[in-house]
Amino acid sequence: MTASPPSRPPFDPEQVPLGTPEPGMPAVDPAHLQAGWLRARFARTPSWRPEVFEDVQIGQRITLRDASVLIPLIARPQGMQLLLTRRTANLHVHPGQISFPGGSRDAGDASALHTALREAEEEIGLQAAWVEPLGSMPVYTTITGYAVTPVVGMVDPQAPLRAQASEVAEVFEVPLAFLMNPAHHELRTWDAQTGLGALPTLPNAARRSFYAMPWTSTDGRRYFIWGATAAMIRNLYRLLIA
Repeated sequence: MTASPPSRPPFDPEQVPLGTPEPGMPAVDPAHLQAGWLRARFARTPSWRPEVFEDVQIGQRITLRDASVLIPLIARPQGMQLLLTRRTANLHVHPGQISFPGGSRDAGDASALHTALREAEEEIGLQAAWVEPLGSMPVYTTITGYAVTPVVGMVDPQAPLRAQASEVAEVFEVPLAFLMNPAHHELRTWDAQTGLGALPTLPNAARRSFYAMPWTSTDGRRYFIWGATAAMIRNLYRLLIA
């Protein structure tokens, strides 16, 4: 039997035009991107409202499967880093895209935290003993049918990592200060009823929008962070400026 090809988005997200983001949004204070302040923030979370994206609205109308991701923060001498992965190109869901380590909840998982830590160990070899859980963020529902609980954790800088080659092509870190500056949050949007060039038309939707956070490493590698991953990073930003 011939395997079905990987499921890719019906458009190139990098070709979606730039929209107009909300003006006047501040960057997170660098003093707040320290381990002590982050621990205190999650210990006493203030009142805040996550942004609602189209994926969330669509997900509310379909049967969802519980899942979790780990949002791993690592304190380096050069500043706090956020760890991300690039999925392998042969996966059937989101091949080649940037994501957090995570996946579906198993029947034996005791909690969303358990799921996130188990999946992180499976995908990148990160053992739970090297992770200090800080807390969780609101569930994010995806267009692919998952109700994802983002779990934020501090990872020991000495933690050994080993990417599972069948799922993870690369593990890399992005400066948290870059991601917590809305000047780097690109709002991309198009008319979803008429399409635009290579962009598809979408029924029952006037516009389609998402955030993207393109980042280039010091050695010149470019990463296009978008979709659910960027949405959860955007909500982390909202939490930290609350």
